[in-house]
Amino acid sequence: MIGRSHFAGLSSLANKSNVVSIVLVANALVWYLTVLLLLQSPVVKSTALTLVVHFSALIISAFAGASYAKKVERSRFLILWLILGIVSSVTVFALSASSEIMIGLVSLFLGFSLGFGMPACMSYFTDSVPIESRGRVSGIALFTSAVGMVALGFAASAHVSGDLFLVGSILVAWRLSSLLVFLWARDYRKIERKERVFSYRLVLNQHSFILYFVPWVMFSLINYLAVPSYNDEYLRLVQAVFMGGAAVVGGFFVDSVGRKRMAIAGFAMLGAGTAVLGFSGNSLSDISPLVLYFNSAIDGISWGFLLVLFVLTLWGDLSNSSSSDKYYALGVMPFFVSKLLELIVGPFILEGITSTASLFSVTAFFLFLAVLPLVYAPETLPEKIMKKRELTIYVEKAQEIAEKYY
Repeated sequence: MIGRSHFAGLSSLANKSNVVSIVLVANALVWYLTVLLLLQSPVVKSTALTLVVHFSALIISAFAGASYAKKVERSRFLILWLILGIVSSVTVFALSASSEIMIGLVSLFLGFSLGFGMPACMSYFTDSVPIESRGRVSGIALFTSAVGMVALGFAASAHVSGDLFLVGSILVAWRLSSLLVFLWARDYRKIERKERVFSYRLVLNQHSFILYFVPWVMFSLINYLAVPSYNDEYLRLVQAVFMGGAAVVGGFFVDSVGRKRMAIAGFAMLGAGTAVLGFSGNSLSDISPLVLYFNSAIDGISWGFLLVLFVLTLWGDLSNSSSSDKYYALGVMPFFVSKLLELIVGPFILEGITSTASLFSVTAFFLFLAVLPLVYAPETLPEKIMKKRELTIYVEKAQEIAEKYY
């Protein structure tokens, strides 16, 4: 049961620092998803090589940016990154070219312009949002991203008719809006930066990091490779709606019951939903539409919980007193790698599927297997915060009982 204590401090989430953090993250995510849709559209003659170039540039530049960012004052670095995003948006106009080399260069630049500053953006988010409210702010940021994606998707629907000039103009204005908000923040953008910096090797040697990272890798690869087998616009829409709502609700629970419990709950729900599909028929035509929509809703809720945790919250928690740039560069990498595999390898998997029941059963098995490392993972939300909220819940229930009988 959701009590008032789960939503305690809701008004404080609207402070200027949180607003700036939400805008930076949501703006970057919506821009990325719009660019990715554009690269997959029929208007842009993208090839498998084009997508490989795009994602490679994104991932490699993220690692490079996480290492370089410490050498530059962060607010200046983020301003330059936002300007780079505006400039790269202009190059969308060139995607109408028939030259594969030109399209490849533009896709490379688009990937680089996002990846190079994304770890620093996430690190700013971590440093500006207190750990006790990080889950809630993360949920709001992801919900804002979902709303922005829908709005920008309608506005940029002109890419279907080939009007890349309009799409590019919208993307320029979108990134410009984020820059203006960041400049408006003034002193709020100068959040104190953690000076302690770990190498990638030390991060990977961190026991707690591995216990969360391995399940995330398994989930990303297995889930994305299974996605093409039930690719349907209406099912995706149902999933997106539940994902947005679950991100907000899950964010509040992440800050009250803890990160570890919500991670296990997200994996368990996704595994159970997939198992239901596996036992419902040998092919998609055998599965009831009601079952498919139910599974999409469960998937959406699971994704809402897990994205809050594994995209915005956990890596900042695990960095503790050190800079979180490299934690985010490593932690978010499976998200992009698995998306690339979905686009490149996914269609071949779909062609080779002889029984959806066996695919979903294997997927469910590995998802449940992914939960095992989480059992041994430490809770990243400080115990004193959890105890305080448990006490608040207890007092709240006591007051309700007292009001009922007295």
